[in-house]
Amino acid sequence: MALKGNLRDFSTTQLLNLINLARKTGTLTIQNNSQVANMSFREGKLIYAFMGNEEGNHLAVILRNAGKLSEEQANIIQTRAKDKSDKQLGHLLIQAGYVTQSDIIQSVKQNILNTVYKLFTWTEGKFQFDANVLPPAGRITIPIDLEGVIMEGSRRLKEWETLQEEIPDLDVCLRFTDRPNARLQNINLTVEEWRVISFINPNNSIRQIARANNLSDFEIRRIVYGMLQAGLVEFVRPPRPKPKQVPSGSRPRPAIEQSPDIKRSVVERLIDRIRGL
Repeated sequence: MALKGNLRDFSTTQLLNLINLARKTGTLTIQNNSQVANMSFREGKLIYAFMGNEEGNHLAVILRNAGKLSEEQANIIQTRAKDKSDKQLGHLLIQAGYVTQSDIIQSVKQNILNTVYKLFTWTEGKFQFDANVLPPAGRITIPIDLEGVIMEGSRRLKEWETLQEEIPDLDVCLRFTDRPNARLQNINLTVEEWRVISFINPNNSIRQIARANNLSDFEIRRIVYGMLQAGLVEFVRPPRPKPKQVPSGSRPRPAIEQSPDIKRSVVERLIDRIRGL
């Protein structure tokens, strides 16, 4: 019988702790609105994970995202190797000199971890654990201890909560501060951070930049927060609303002024009330 539930009652951290302690073997599926994530385990170790459809988890796509293949190379390989499993394709790529075995192992492992870390921020979603269900034999699996995954995931969850407080709205825009080039000379930026920088414009919201670079809300918040702390960028203040124009020849209505008698009456009532306390 499959284990089913909702993340509102049983969090990702609790699920992984259960699988780790019970040394479970099987596949955990979590669905949050239109997003679906799958994680597979063997005797309590994480061995495989992907989000979305299997096409997006193709080895060529994973290697491209890791910077081991160019966009053109990944597209050609993905088209020509439709009938090859990831294990077969990996062997061919190593023989052809495109990548090394270490490149494949590290890229697949990081892809698995990136998928799982995203799930720690999910607070809604249905889950189901199917015992003894494992990925197809042609998939590349990497055994990963869950203790370290849970610790890092919990750390990222706290970081996520902080980032939400610092950058609550992803629909705001950014612009460079004065002389950003001088600041960039003393900062080492990752490939993803350089991509984000290329999209910074007062007309592009943070959310739009994230979508253009295929970044999650957590990833874009972390990158933007780092740039804000480094003084590279700043939020674009929304323009102040223009004062309403008064038609020529007309005079603004004066505020309604209370008569002296009404004012005196109010003061007297307040005095009487204070005396009665």
